[in-house]
Amino acid sequence: MKHANAVKQFIKHHYRHFNSAALVDAAEGYNKLLHKGGKMFVAMAGAMSTAELGLSLAEMIRQDKIHAISCTGANLEEDVYNLVAHDHYVRIPNYRDLSPEDEHELLSRQLNRVTDTCIPEEEAIRRIEDVILDEWSQADQKGERYFPHEFLYRILRSGRLEKEYQIDPRDSWMMAASEKNLPIFVPGWEDSTTGNIYASHCLKGNIRNVHTVRSGIEYMMALSQWYSAEAKQQPVGFFQIGGGIAGDFPICVVPMMRQDLEFEDVPLWSYFCQISDSTTSYGSYSGAVPNEKITWEKIGIGTPQYVIESDATIVAPLIFAYVLAED
Repeated sequence: MKHANAVKQFIKHHYRHFNSAALVDAAEGYNKLLHKGGKMFVAMAGAMSTAELGLSLAEMIRQDKIHAISCTGANLEEDVYNLVAHDHYVRIPNYRDLSPEDEHELLSRQLNRVTDTCIPEEEAIRRIEDVILDEWSQADQKGERYFPHEFLYRILRSGRLEKEYQIDPRDSWMMAASEKNLPIFVPGWEDSTTGNIYASHCLKGNIRNVHTVRSGIEYMMALSQWYSAEAKQQPVGFFQIGGGIAGDFPICVVPMMRQDLEFEDVPLWSYFCQISDSTTSYGSYSGAVPNEKITWEKIGIGTPQYVIESDATIVAPLIFAYVLAED
């Protein structure tokens, strides 16, 4: 942890005002929650897996600094894509200058662009498709049903992809999560590439029971069970990277249980932090200030709350290093 210690000391010395001070406050609040026995729930939007957040996120999982994750289907699959096809990714540093013709040329090379990084379709997406289709088909034939992340856990644990690894598996957050059997919740999985592939095989008749992959409603039900069990024992914090469904879906589990199920003993989230480059705006969840969440009965008046308005690819690894540093 020497590098984490050095990063923490650098941050404490230089990060004194504005967003940098908010970063320190959020990291200190994160540590305080853990030190009093709390657990941290992380919501991850955007394309953080393609940004290789696994380099720091995996160690956070291994060190028990993260206890559950909500993420988009893209983040779920793209960490595995990077695991098996990293050497085939293409970086486009001048992506802002691309013309429509340039973009079409990338399409002709089967390169799917995410900002400055192109995911290679054949080496990443289609390589995973063959393996996961086999898992879906076996479950379908046996009448078994699993969540999207559970299918990937089964594949990673089986070692079927091991010969294809192109990065150190310790840098894969999905590998770390599978080893810990970390609870993962994936709202809106249907709009991911793998979700689209699953729909295509259902339409082709390769999968008879469309419910072989369990649904988002079932994820919410599972999340309510997880939160009920955990929050009764210790405070549970909410650390949000980006906005959208990856954050809004899981944070709603508290008002759902308190208002719709009318449970009287459900604690509010005990910490809230969001890293976002979305400016405060009318009607935007991603751009809403934390105080708005009080009106929805997600957090309380006394809940420690932080907003860091910056690029999550810069901020999240710094906070993780801060948390991983020795006290």
